[in-house]
Amino acid sequence: MKGSTRRRWTLGSLMAVVGPGLLAGLSDDDPAGITTYSVLGADHGYQLLWVLLLSTVALVLFHGLAARMGVVTGQGLIGLVRQRYGVRLGGATLAALVIANVGTTCAEFAGIAAGTELFGISRYLSVPAAALLVSVLVLRGSFHRVERFLLVLSTVFLAYIASGVLAHPDWHAAVHGLIVPSMPSGGAAVAIVTATVGTTLAPWGLSFIQSYAVDKKLRTADLALERVDVITGALLTGIIGFFVVVACAATLYRSGRSIRDAADAAVALQPLAGGAASTLFAVGLIGAALLAASVLPLSTAYSVCEYAGVEAAVDDSFGEAKTFYITFGGVTLIGATAVLVPTAPLVTILVATQVLNAVLLIPILIVMIGIARDRDLMGRFTISRAATAAYVVTTAVVLICVAALAVTTVTG
Repeated sequence: MKGSTRRRWTLGSLMAVVGPGLLAGLSDDDPAGITTYSVLGADHGYQLLWVLLLSTVALVLFHGLAARMGVVTGQGLIGLVRQRYGVRLGGATLAALVIANVGTTCAEFAGIAAGTELFGISRYLSVPAAALLVSVLVLRGSFHRVERFLLVLSTVFLAYIASGVLAHPDWHAAVHGLIVPSMPSGGAAVAIVTATVGTTLAPWGLSFIQSYAVDKKLRTADLALERVDVITGALLTGIIGFFVVVACAATLYRSGRSIRDAADAAVALQPLAGGAASTLFAVGLIGAALLAASVLPLSTAYSVCEYAGVEAAVDDSFGEAKTFYITFGGVTLIGATAVLVPTAPLVTILVATQVLNAVLLIPILIVMIGIARDRDLMGRFTISRAATAAYVVTTAVVLICVAALAVTTVTG
């Protein structure tokens, strides 16, 4: 077990542990997430903001649990699943995660393409450039250099807050929608609620935060400070999602305009909220896509190496971690190339992978609870009965959403 002396609460010690929670949380606000929040606001106004609040609470709980498991055991999620539940279940979980991650990586590069095309830059220039940038960043950079770049890049999300303010939303209606639950009838409402939960609490985010905490070499003495990192990242994720929803609710919903994705929202905002709001929304989309396009291949590479039982870290050379770097490069190459194929069904890929993410989320949450309750693995950091109850209730809510979506899909 790693050092257990609690680290002193100072600004320096906090900055030393910041990263896993902040990056994992903000990466959830990727093009798929921004699209989901945009549709939530455009189609339902402020009415379903409470779903975003509940999703943020779930994010705090399970990102905190994932970071705790990584710090205490020194292993990533897939490695623990393989150890605790066996090779077959571990392999099945890894296969589903890799498929979903590759598909979602395609969506990230699609977001880069859509965002840059709003500024007149061809995807055939922007996508290869973005793929080269994230590859060079990870393949040639040190861990701390990579982390600093990603943390600086995450500041682009401030653009969404500015965009929301410029849209002049009805703040009273927004607060009411945030704290007073109500549910429209129909399968479309169920689908967007499920998508909001699934895109906020994504399986790849859970895998990433745990592996990243291990790679950062955090100790049990850092757990209290890491909790601050997790809560900050989750709250910022919810706040950014909130401003995306209110920007679209105040403009698109009010004017009765429907959208298909976040790029549509950026274009539609211009005549309704002004050029500044539209530009900021597009800048946020590009930054969000670039951040997630860096994190998703990292998450996949960590998971593959954990299952294979090979050591891998960003600081390792190619010769020391061939599996890690080949996986990272392969996922990046597939994601970028798919976007450049003129006939590639990008919207279908996006929808299919988000559905897979939602389905995969249920067993991952269940096995996480099982691992966190295993005293042989977690020692004195095993979660209590009260904490277990909170995790079980959260998992049940996610399960109800997915089940309701399945029922409405079949009957609809």
